Amino acid sequence: MRAMVLRHQGPIEARPLDLAELPAPEPRSGEIRVRIHASAICRTDLHVVEGDLPAHRLPVVPGHQAVGVVDQLGPGCRRFVPGERVGIAWLRETCGVCAFCRAGAENLCEASRYTGYDADGGYAEFALIRETYAYPIPAGFSDVEAAPLLCAGIIGYRALRRTELTRGGRLGLYGFGSSAHVVIQIARHRGMEVFVATRAAGHRELAGRLGAAWAGGVTDPMPAPLDAAIVFAPAGEIVPLALRAVQKAGVVVLAGIHMSPIPAMEYGPHLFHEKTLRSVEANTRRDGEDLLREAQAAGVRPSVTSFPLESANDALIALKADRLDGTGVLVVGPRTAG
Repeated sequence: MRAMVLRHQGPIEARPLDLAELPAPEPRSGEIRVRIHASAICRTDLHVVEGDLPAHRLPVVPGHQAVGVVDQLGPGCRRFVPGERVGIAWLRETCGVCAFCRAGAENLCEASRYTGYDADGGYAEFALIRETYAYPIPAGFSDVEAAPLLCAGIIGYRALRRTELTRGGRLGLYGFGSSAHVVIQIARHRGMEVFVATRAAGHRELAGRLGAAWAGGVTDPMPAPLDAAIVFAPAGEIVPLALRAVQKAGVVVLAGIHMSPIPAMEYGPHLFHEKTLRSVEANTRRDGEDLLREAQAAGVRPSVTSFPLESANDALIALKADRLDGTGVLVVGPRTAG
């Protein structure tokens, strides 16, 4: 099978991903093999490639937002049938018995493993996943539309959930990449007023088309106090800005897996008045199931730019340079209409 392989971490501009011919993996007990049709790129992939996240396994095939069809069943698999369309996401495996798993917080499991990081992922023609961690893909989404929902959508959804913002609330989004452009569609469907702060003019234009009440630069003052904010940009200097922008009892959620250092803050303007600062770590399978259900009901349509599999380096370079509006998706195999 064709696959884009990371052998050594390094700057994406050095094109560290190599196109290779690898044996197609064979599913073990409880695993299914998926013939990949589309695999969305993610800033987490960039962090893995460039070494912002320490390597867990090298060489490795990145990618954790993959959509395809079940190609082969391992022993004991009964949840899916060959030919059924499924998605592979970041969360790959948890222990199921620790205190976090028993409490419904499997995203915090100490034994958790991740696709495209601890095991080969979706930048390939085939990938394996335990059948209990695969997602049925709702009808109505094409493969390239469904792929961004499997991390950008899920993580954004969990971040929105952690704001505890109710219908009609005022939400600020800092950074407007893959996750944020899905979140705004769900937030608008819930009747929220959304303000977007992002450095790229193209991102501001997309935010306006998707219903933002206001879109400006990162350091521009918000036109009104926020009830909650989500920081998607991996830039620590934004955190104090977001905390200043929320009103009393406001919540700021940090949605990234990696962030540059957060500068010193003052208690009064940033944290007093019962403001809350929260982070997001990975997701639970329930987050993914709920996101796919609500995205279908809300008519979410990710904005995508397609690349062939062998252009994975180019796609990640464009992501790093903020040249993508929405999500980049590697087209690996035949696309379906959903």
